[in-house]
Amino acid sequence: MSKAFTRETDHDADDELPASPALPTGVNYITRSGYDVLRAELFGLIDDERPRIVEIVHWAASNGDRSENGDYLYGKKRLREIDRRIRFLTQRLEIAEVVDTSLHHGGDQVFFGATVVYTDDSGAETTVTILGVDEARSTHHEISWVSPVACALLKARVGDVVRLVVPGGVQELEVLSVTYPAPAA
Repeated sequence: MSKAFTRETDHDADDELPASPALPTGVNYITRSGYDVLRAELFGLIDDERPRIVEIVHWAASNGDRSENGDYLYGKKRLREIDRRIRFLTQRLEIAEVVDTSLHHGGDQVFFGATVVYTDDSGAETTVTILGVDEARSTHHEISWVSPVACALLKARVGDVVRLVVPGGVQELEVLSVTYPAPAA
């Protein structure tokens, strides 16, 4: 079919899927709390937000002309966004592997879920927590376990110096401390 006979709305720029964080070989490590947050978001979309938007679209469609009906157009666009997010969350939760980070409590080696304090070549001290791709928030000093810093730190022990390749060359990071959450009582 010729491009001339397709509707513009079939290929809106807004409908493009954002690049989701890469997962190595389809493994999605995540903490229990991260899993619970994603699951709560999924069920919130399915049980609350989607039915509310469907009701708005139904009401707007009953008002007649849909071509200039803002409620209808916005509602349809929002439904596409919700459905896309539902598909994404469902796929991520299906391959999620929940890791109990408290198993390493008291250990001095860096694994998934560790909070690591390290210094770099300049002597600057940094604290990061290594979490799953879908739960790490840089604003809270959390990094994904597939990030370059986490890959350099994983399996290191307190006192080890690891090499991190950065655009300006190679940086050495010294692990000062490693902590894990305490097991639940």
